[in-house]
Order: sequence, then structure tokens, then C-alpha cells
Amino acid sequence: MNNLKYQQKARRQGRIRAQISGTADRPRLAVFRSLQYISAQLIDDQAGRTLAAVSDRKLTGTKTERAQAAGVALAAAAIKAGITKVVFDRGGNRYQGRVQAFAEGARTGGLQF
Repeated sequence: MNNLKYQQKARRQGRIRAQISGTADRPRLAVFRSLQYISAQLIDDQAGRTLAAVSDRKLTGTKTERAQAAGVALAAAAIKAGITKVVFDRGGNRYQGRVQAFAEGARTGGLQF
């Protein structure tokens, strides 16, 4: 594996995290994408707490369909916890493919960002 790739992604994540911070009113929606799965969590950075989390491991379909369904599931959990507005943290990934499908699923579920 190329170590330079991971260093570049870490730099992108740092630039994003320097500008984005989650609060109790508007938590950070952090997305993690691996080769097989996608997971996300709502984080209150001030208190250092995770408010809600979801993964697509138990869902079926293509990877993009699972990502969109996970976005809808996270939105439902957030609304149940009384959260409607979030700050989106794409985790250094490009806003395309599964990350975009996840975001669109969260938006259709009722989250605003």
C-alpha cells in the first residue's frame, strides 16, 4: 500500500476538521467509507459524545443502495433524538458515489445540512 495516499487523506481530513465542529444543537455528521461498508455517526465535539451512529453492514443491496438506506436510517435516529440540523463531514472522501448517496439518503430522511 502507498503510504503517501494515507498522508494525503489525513491532510484533507485535517483541513476539513479545522473548519467543522459539532455542537449539541448542530452535531457533526462524520462519514467513514471503507472498501466494503460505510458508517456514520453524529458527534457533539464540545462534549465529546456520539449522539447516534449507523452502519450498512446488515443491509442488503448494492453498496450505493446500502449507503442511501443507511443515510435514511441515521436521519430517523437523529430525528428521534430531536436533531434536525447537522454539519456534514465527508471524512476526506470525495463527495461522489456512496458518500453522496449517503448524504442524499440523510436529506430525504429529514436532516438539513
